[in-house]
Amino acid sequence: MRALILALLLLALPTLPALPQTEPVRILNQTELSAHSLFAVQTGRQDWGANLLTRGPLQPGAELRLRPAQNTGCRFDLRMVLSDGREIINRGMDVCAEKVVAMQSPLGRPPEATAAPSPTPGAPPPATGRGRASTGTGFVVARDRVLTNHHVIDGCNAITVRTANGRTLPATMPARVDVQRDLALLAVPNDPGPILAFRANPVRRGESVVTYGFPLAGLLAAGPTLTTGEVSALAGLANNEQHFQISAPVQQGNSGGPLLDRQGNVLGVIVSKLNAQRIAQRTGDIPQNVNFAVKGTEALGFLRRAGVEPTMRESAPTELSAAEVGERAHPSTVFIRCEK
Repeated sequence: MRALILALLLLALPTLPALPQTEPVRILNQTELSAHSLFAVQTGRQDWGANLLTRGPLQPGAELRLRPAQNTGCRFDLRMVLSDGREIINRGMDVCAEKVVAMQSPLGRPPEATAAPSPTPGAPPPATGRGRASTGTGFVVARDRVLTNHHVIDGCNAITVRTANGRTLPATMPARVDVQRDLALLAVPNDPGPILAFRANPVRRGESVVTYGFPLAGLLAAGPTLTTGEVSALAGLANNEQHFQISAPVQQGNSGGPLLDRQGNVLGVIVSKLNAQRIAQRTGDIPQNVNFAVKGTEALGFLRRAGVEPTMRESAPTELSAAEVGERAHPSTVFIRCEK
């Protein structure tokens, strides 16, 4: 009789949820590529949180051990980003029951065909033939963060950056964009370069400026190009107060690159050039060296809204040579490739 009563009591008790396991969960990279990002969040969360690979890439066959906190439940979504930009996403994994989670079968195809010939060292990656590709410039504004124009990365299926030391790094989708100001902040793990400082003191008409970037990729030199000029006006086309007008020549591909003063501090972000052909059709005259940059103050506001506190620096009256400014900008300026 006692056994029967005990059995009935057990049947009446509610089923208790499993508690998170005390043993760590082993997350395996079972692909042939290294992974530069790994995220693990509770199922149902809208964002992916912080990158867990704080000590560097997770190599093929390697594992990362995680120990979920006692109050986080059992169901987790996992996301791994490989070195070629592809992702592996496992949703609703029961980490209380599964001690090993294998990350394999990445989504999509790699951005470069494996049979493609080896490119010339330092040259932009070749087109894949699967769609359009465009290029631009960006520069490092915080740890693992690159600033560029929104139009440089708009509509991209995959984004890669080439650093000054020749590494090609995948960029995750923009951490923040401002379409109206044409700015985008990219997350680029694995140290794309040192941080460029923004200028703290005001900008005046007639100041000497330097641009640094990658115009007309595939036609001009594969490396960065430096041009010089002046701040022509403190407003842009149609009196746009968000822009500077500059005389330094810029071309397609310069977009997103830094506009620098003669101390190597950032004054703005190169954004566009005047359509000389269209103006000539209207006026009968060809405009010379009329180009535009987003003001540094606009970029600073954008970065702070994105949670980035930029590095600021006062510029002294003395000027460096253009070559010296280029040397300061070089390690922080990156080539951006967008696959569409």
